[in-house]
Amino acid sequence: MKTNGFDPVRRKFLSAIAAAAGVTLAPGIVLYGIAKSPQAKAREAGIAASDNMRWGMLIDVNRCNKGCDECVSACVEENGLQGHGRPATDVQWIRKVEIHNPLTGENRSLPVMCQHCADPPCVDVCPTGASFKRADGIVLVDRHRCIGCRYCMMACPYKARSFVHEEVEDQKSHTPRGKGTVESCTLCVHRVDAGRQPACVDACGKSGGGAMLFGDLKDPDSEISKRVARYATQQIRPDLGLDPGVRYRNL
Repeated sequence: MKTNGFDPVRRKFLSAIAAAAGVTLAPGIVLYGIAKSPQAKAREAGIAASDNMRWGMLIDVNRCNKGCDECVSACVEENGLQGHGRPATDVQWIRKVEIHNPLTGENRSLPVMCQHCADPPCVDVCPTGASFKRADGIVLVDRHRCIGCRYCMMACPYKARSFVHEEVEDQKSHTPRGKGTVESCTLCVHRVDAGRQPACVDACGKSGGGAMLFGDLKDPDSEISKRVARYATQQIRPDLGLDPGVRYRNL
């Protein structure tokens, strides 16, 4: 039955086709949802992230070697990130940064990624709700809602977000990506939800200097909480009041 030119049966049929094939965000932007990630399956099963924990990372700068990029390589491999020969704009969820102390002349090398803030400014400025923080502290981007406005990129003081310029090929089923969307470090949320560590932490422990430690900052018995309590640690730009979940020792 049609009403004022509107055919509800036809619309229902077309909606079913769209749901099966994928979701069109804008011209040229299609994210396919056939392969569901572990966290998506967990949500469907009613298993939610809990605010009883807060995932975080502690990085010992003294153990981070200047020439080592095992964490970067592991991130690229784990999440299927592809380079296009543009260092300034290529997608990079974790990067090595060189810092210099003009008072002592000392140089340090350290990895920087999304800091998974307790009060993330990227979430505050997102007009669609695509940028969000889970109850357990992991900050993510819903690519199906992202319209590529890049407000979050401008709001992030850590320059931790990237924009996808090209079509994405050979995607990982656990890390769906799409042209025209913004993305950043997820702390390998698919691994975390499966009871594993982020890929960068594993790689640093196996082939790097063992500089990275991952765990629950709210659990007083976790190794990361014990070290934060025992040693002096720093957050990047604590003056901003964002309370990052990534902390550094010997910075």
